[in-house]
Amino acid sequence: MAVTLQSETRKQLLEAFTGAGDEFISGQKISELLGCTRTAVWKHIEDLRNEGYELEAVRRKGYRITKKPNKISSNEIQLGLQTKVMGRNVQFHEKVTSTQRVAHTLAHEGVKEGTIVLAEEQTEGRGRLNRSWFSPEGTGIWMSLIVRPNIPPQQAPQLTLLTAVAVAQGIEELTHLSPKIKWPNDILVNGKKVVGVLTELQAEPECIHSVIIGVGINVNQQTSDFPEGIDKTATSLAIETGNKLNRAELIQHILLKFEKLYFEYLKHGFLFVKLLWESYAVSIGKNIVVTTLNETKKGEALGITDEGVLMMKDEMDNIHYIHSADISIM
Repeated sequence: MAVTLQSETRKQLLEAFTGAGDEFISGQKISELLGCTRTAVWKHIEDLRNEGYELEAVRRKGYRITKKPNKISSNEIQLGLQTKVMGRNVQFHEKVTSTQRVAHTLAHEGVKEGTIVLAEEQTEGRGRLNRSWFSPEGTGIWMSLIVRPNIPPQQAPQLTLLTAVAVAQGIEELTHLSPKIKWPNDILVNGKKVVGVLTELQAEPECIHSVIIGVGINVNQQTSDFPEGIDKTATSLAIETGNKLNRAELIQHILLKFEKLYFEYLKHGFLFVKLLWESYAVSIGKNIVVTTLNETKKGEALGITDEGVLMMKDEMDNIHYIHSADISIM
């Protein structure tokens, strides 16, 4: 109970500072807000400083936050979050094997829609086809989002494309970069990968119980942080912008974009998502190589169907419909 009360008090204090913007809040006002003594206010301020917040204290004016730590936490995500559902329940961990594993357990236990699982570090992060995903401590966004859409299981891959659009929009809005999407789940900046999306189901043949959407974003890594080999194909938003980003703020942007797209999709279907996805697509009109478990094909990427399936025209003008594969641009 004491931990819960302390967390709630911290949240109240941070909300007050966020609402005040650049204005000072007097110690007396904080005392009244939190229902505590001035001595207790001083202790809460010191606790914030110990967490990495920089606060200015001016006699007869009070306190204000001048700089927030670039940390991911429940408070940092929810302060200023504009969504109604997505991200309203945050499960934060310093280190996990993978956020997908944690999210699968929570989804099975019936946690509410919109719950996100976040970690500062993953030891066994993974992408599509069980490939490993390099996810070191304190540099990226390693996140899984739980949703419970009332759609047939065969439509679930559309949520991968919807998520890619939401992430691309969030990155574009915050950084002014020009992200591109490579079917089905990679987001590129200047030709290098910054984001991967992994969608997994808990479902029966006719019914989805939950969809767990994993998102890995390279945010603040420098080139030297990537293992040899990965640095040739991957980049980070910090490398591309020249500045470190506030990861919590980026998560807020992405969750808001996702929520708007998700509920519109449930109401009106996939067509508008398809059009948005194609506006970001890097491969349409390009010659590509498609690699499946059984074969390799070459041809021109034409776009995606109304169901989200990739269409490719080979040199004999035959149209191939690609449901699951890796693609590379020739």
